[in-house]
Amino acid sequence: MSAESKRHYLHLYTGNGKGKTTAASGLVLRGVAQGWKVFFGQFIKNSPSGEISLLRERFPEVTVEQFGRGFFLRRAPEPADLEAAVNGLQRLQKVAEAEEHRMIVADELLIALKYELISPSAVLHLADTCSTRAELIFTGRYAPDWLIERADLVSEIQPLKHYYQAGVPARKGIER
Repeated sequence: MSAESKRHYLHLYTGNGKGKTTAASGLVLRGVAQGWKVFFGQFIKNSPSGEISLLRERFPEVTVEQFGRGFFLRRAPEPADLEAAVNGLQRLQKVAEAEEHRMIVADELLIALKYELISPSAVLHLADTCSTRAELIFTGRYAPDWLIERADLVSEIQPLKHYYQAGVPARKGIER
């Protein structure tokens, strides 16, 4: 087996559009279909969406953990938000070092990074650890340029039109 075939890649799904977590969930299903164990860690969020509930209930090869107290768009992050994010990143680092999972998803990690709940150096350390151990997927808005440069695959998801702008709330089965 060549050195390149043993390499694993860092994916970023970023931008203001809908579908970043959904894209990561699709990769999880592809990995499971190949017999992979997957770790899905969610930063910021604290309530399960439809895809997270499904992964927890139907796929024993997927471990889902949440490292957040909910979105803080209408409030400043609090010390408990910082603690949850730091603990979450430490947990992902341990998962990576254990080498039991072929894929690690860090959903909304980019939001935690933007609001300085986690350090850039710790994120880079995780990426370096995973480069020979597991496929690593980061999602969220605000991917910084230095991380875009470090990533192997970057998809920027942008809305062209969305009914949310007309006041339609998130709908069960579609956005949650």
